[in-house]
Amino acid sequence: MKIKYKVLNMKCSGCENRIRNSLKMLKGVKDVSANHETGEVIVTLKNEEIKDDVKKLLNDLEFTVVDDSELE
Repeated sequence: MKIKYKVLNMKCSGCENRIRNSLKMLKGVKDVSANHETGEVIVTLKNEEIKDDVKKLLNDLEFTVVDDSELE
């Protein structure tokens, strides 16, 4: 399952790396891509049960998630 998150305050490649590295540490996350130019984070999950954990972690990292949608 892939989820696309729209993130407001991701401003640089350092933000992208911080998001990728942090989310990859969550059990159940297969892959992460982050793009500060589009403000999108795409997370591939092993199961949808951790969807809320991903959003919470992004918020804990002080990024503002304004929308999320399932892909595929």
